[in-house]
Amino acid sequence: METINCNLCGSEEYRVVYSMPDRLYFNDEWFTVVECKSCGLGFVNPRPTYSEIFRYYPPSFYESFEKERVFHQRRYRNQAKFLTGIPMGKDKNILLDVGCANGDFPRYMQTIGWEVEGVEVSPNSKPISDFKIYNQEFTDIPIHEAYYDAITAWAVLEHVHNPMSYFRKAAEVLKPGGFFVFLVTNFESISSKNLFREDLPRHLYFFTEKTVKEYLEKSGLELLRSDYSDQIYSMRPVNWLRYYVYRYLKKHNLKWEDIPLTRIEYFNKNKLNKNLWSNLQYAVSQNPFTLVDIMLMPLFEKYQMLSKSYGIVTYIATKH
Repeated sequence: METINCNLCGSEEYRVVYSMPDRLYFNDEWFTVVECKSCGLGFVNPRPTYSEIFRYYPPSFYESFEKERVFHQRRYRNQAKFLTGIPMGKDKNILLDVGCANGDFPRYMQTIGWEVEGVEVSPNSKPISDFKIYNQEFTDIPIHEAYYDAITAWAVLEHVHNPMSYFRKAAEVLKPGGFFVFLVTNFESISSKNLFREDLPRHLYFFTEKTVKEYLEKSGLELLRSDYSDQIYSMRPVNWLRYYVYRYLKKHNLKWEDIPLTRIEYFNKNKLNKNLWSNLQYAVSQNPFTLVDIMLMPLFEKYQMLSKSYGIVTYIATKH
């Protein structure tokens, strides 16, 4: 474990936001999210070192790309729509997908006419042999000129140890007029900041639109637009009603101990399969307060998207 300063402004001053365990693999290991007092960037501190972090990405982490293939194919189509503003030249446009996992999104882009390359550092993802792949940090790839028409990073920048180096490398290798499209969680949302919906310690950094703009400006890039929606990934504000009751009636924010089990956690704890009966058991086990929270959540999500306070944001940036 290592203790760090703010990656965006270098400040050593921060405040503790919350602590929670690794919900996926190591329930007895706890991590703390802090917020920089100077610029507002959120980050895990202390955090696993670069050599330690791979333990938190076992092979099962990548299995969802095969098990939930229909969902991911729909996601790839939606992701491709963010690149439609790039004009196609005489030659094929070139895409670099950073954090490409098993390589499925670049393969989809190949089917619609793009030349593709990928970056993936994890030794637990599937080997890729059908297009050029860099099994090294994005910042270390041997490209040092404006080469790519588009660079994508879908739910990647929150995982890396040095986001600033990634923004600067994107600016270095992106062609003028090209797009840098990346999806991250939204630290201004109650899902990220108050409802323990971040995937610690795999998520190391937590961004707002303000901090994203600062990263882009310091790297020579410009934000074109931001999309606060669930068309790629979702971050449902589970326990949102409970949060407001605690904040305004009990006068304090939720603690980890105040959060009830999620549906999956309830199934695992009680050794239940995912079926109608187990869902009914889960519903009965919850108090009416939780059920109202669940029933009204879709409306609250729509409000978050309209008010730009949703937990997921896709940013589209360019280089002039």
